[in-house]
Amino acid sequence: MKETWKTCKLSEDVEQVSENPTDEREGEMGVDEDTSSAILPDSELGTSAPSLRFSKTCLKNVFSVILLFIYLLLMAVAVFLVYQTISDFREKLKHPVMSVSYKEVSLYDAPGIAFYPGKARLLSCKHHYYDHILPLINPGQPGDIECTTQRINYTDPFTNQTMKYALVVQGPRDVKKKELVFLQFHLNGTDQDFSAIDYLLFSSFQEFINSPEKAEFMKDCESSYSSWKFSGGFRTWVKMSLVKTKEEDGRETVEFKQETSVVNYIDRRTKLRSDQLFFVVFEWKDPFIQTVQDIITANPWNTIALLCGIFLALFKAADFAKLSVKWMIKIRKRHLKRRSQVMNHIS
Repeated sequence: MKETWKTCKLSEDVEQVSENPTDEREGEMGVDEDTSSAILPDSELGTSAPSLRFSKTCLKNVFSVILLFIYLLLMAVAVFLVYQTISDFREKLKHPVMSVSYKEVSLYDAPGIAFYPGKARLLSCKHHYYDHILPLINPGQPGDIECTTQRINYTDPFTNQTMKYALVVQGPRDVKKKELVFLQFHLNGTDQDFSAIDYLLFSSFQEFINSPEKAEFMKDCESSYSSWKFSGGFRTWVKMSLVKTKEEDGRETVEFKQETSVVNYIDRRTKLRSDQLFFVVFEWKDPFIQTVQDIITANPWNTIALLCGIFLALFKAADFAKLSVKWMIKIRKRHLKRRSQVMNHIS
């Protein structure tokens, strides 16, 4: 702005100096007073014309400087937007967003339920529908086993020394009909203070049946899935839900979530007994399979388009700024040249 004001002052001085030699030349030529008085109005018009030219030049210079600062500001904003866009894109790549979707099914793939009964014995196993379980007829006595079961022995995957015995039962499938599996176990006697039976759930009973290495299959299941317990003297009702998680490498893992309710069993048997009865029910909670996966919200095409627009505006602003600077330098040189010519003429 100081340079612009100097240019304006310089233009004023040059115009004034350029007018004074003309007056001197007119005086030297010996023009009489009448002629001078007749020319006076033209002199006044000549004085107003340089003043008008001075104001226009000054306004142009000031306006150019203001535009230059505006475009410099826009260039700074464009550079900041480029930096912010790239930073946001990298941040979204590092931190994907977890997406949860639900798929409704009418039939599940029957899960496998692996029991570790120890000394307990399976008395009965039945499939029921619509949450209706018939009253017990002879509790504590062997009943019908209408479930598909498989017994398997394998080495403990954590110690590789202890042999484990598992009873694998096919779980419910039809969620629309509220299919459930009701099992009854009997433990004749125990020297422990608390009695419970361990179990674990895995995704597909059919995969277990089709596996040629069932022992290895069970070892992998025990290493991958969590195990739970249900206690004697109660009816434990387990409602299952299935959660599938998609990993970044494309693998899919399956996890079971459970809601458990426990009801006390009223033993009406006449004789006082030291044995324990275990009752457990397995049922699907709802017909929805939950799928969890990480998604990247950063869209590279949107980022590229935004960067192209910012760079285009940046180049246009830089080009305009360069032309404005050239124009100001040109005006400055022109005024300096005219001033030099007038000073030479005066000298």
